[in-house]
Amino acid sequence: QVRLVESGGGLVRPGGSLELSCKISGFTVPNYAVAWFRQAPGKEREGISCISMYDGAIQYSDSVKGRFTLSRDSAKNATFLQMNALEPEDTARYYCAAGVHSWCTWYDFRYDYWGQGTQVTVSS
Repeated sequence: QVRLVESGGGLVRPGGSLELSCKISGFTVPNYAVAWFRQAPGKEREGISCISMYDGAIQYSDSVKGRFTLSRDSAKNATFLQMNALEPEDTARYYCAAGVHSWCTWYDFRYDYWGQGTQVTVSS
């Protein structure tokens, strides 16, 4: 059974930092992609970062490029999203997702497995 578990969300002041974690278990496919999405109330789900486990390529959306950094720990089957210079507009529920494909995509329907999400609130 595939399971994704996010952690690390919380309340942070503007300009602050948080690191989200996504622990994946039960995934036996060698080549897959892991993406982070977020969804704010009343807004569509937005893909913000993705890593291909095939070649290690990482992508970022324009909204987070330069502020967020995605990394992975293959031994722990985990990915980490370091979020710096957080803004109130970053407030959302953050989800990690895994897809059985070798490339990154922002199309959420391409991802087969999702975590339950972790809430990030940026407020003074």
